Amino acid sequence: MNQPKPPFPAQHQKKPGLESKLSPSPHFEAPLYKGSEKLKGKIALITGADSGIGRAVAVLFAREGASIAGICLPEEKSDAKVTEEAVQREGTDCMFMFGDVSDSSFCQETVEKTIKKFGQLDIVVNNAAFQQHQKNLEDISEEQWDQTFKTNIYGYFYVVKAALPHLRSGSAIINTGSITGLEGNKNLIDYASTKGAIHAFTKSLAQQLVEKGIRVNAVSPGPVWTPLNPSDKPAKEVAVFGQDTPLGRPAQPEEIAPAYVYFASNVNSSYVTGEVLTLLGGDTTAA
Repeated sequence: MNQPKPPFPAQHQKKPGLESKLSPSPHFEAPLYKGSEKLKGKIALITGADSGIGRAVAVLFAREGASIAGICLPEEKSDAKVTEEAVQREGTDCMFMFGDVSDSSFCQETVEKTIKKFGQLDIVVNNAAFQQHQKNLEDISEEQWDQTFKTNIYGYFYVVKAALPHLRSGSAIINTGSITGLEGNKNLIDYASTKGAIHAFTKSLAQQLVEKGIRVNAVSPGPVWTPLNPSDKPAKEVAVFGQDTPLGRPAQPEEIAPAYVYFASNVNSSYVTGEVLTLLGGDTTAA
């Protein structure tokens, strides 16, 4: 299937960015992917489910039979509506909760609302993220450092801690890492640091929960065409985003989402926990 390649239209958005304003529109529907009830009857809580990877994961989880509880920022309600409708077209239920995962009480509240609506929780996908490029360490303010860590790793901790009492043997936790967490990035020091922390969090938590039958894994992509980068980089850099991968383009969200299905499904990955799976468009240098 042909996917869009750079150069893209030069574009920039105010944070947090909306998928509806991206050109070309990210591909999330995965028309060639056929569901086979791998997640039938499961309930998945997905942070950052309004757009990008989170949206594509929500759609494929629904195609495999799961109902979706999504979390996103209030500014992203219009994107969330599109995701909700896409999930419902797959024949399962979806609800969205709006707030900031850097707030531990909000994370607790979202889990409680999920249990109240669906009666169970089987899959947790930590995916919400904040990033801001800076050319020099001195340009990273304490406020930016705090926001990046509060969103990208504190938020993961808060959601898992709230969800854990409701998870049971056969449940799955999937964290979104990044190639920057393995190789670093000189212009994303704070972001890359949180992604490295996410990888360590994944492996450590997997060791702790293995005896309970709860699997914990991470998906660690390279460049993906989502609102995250166009709401961060200058427009001229967005135009060539992902061009330096061997495939010559960024991934589309629908190309990343099947990895989450793999980790979520005991049919596929019952023996897999503590893994960090890199999806890099042909790069082979990551650990």
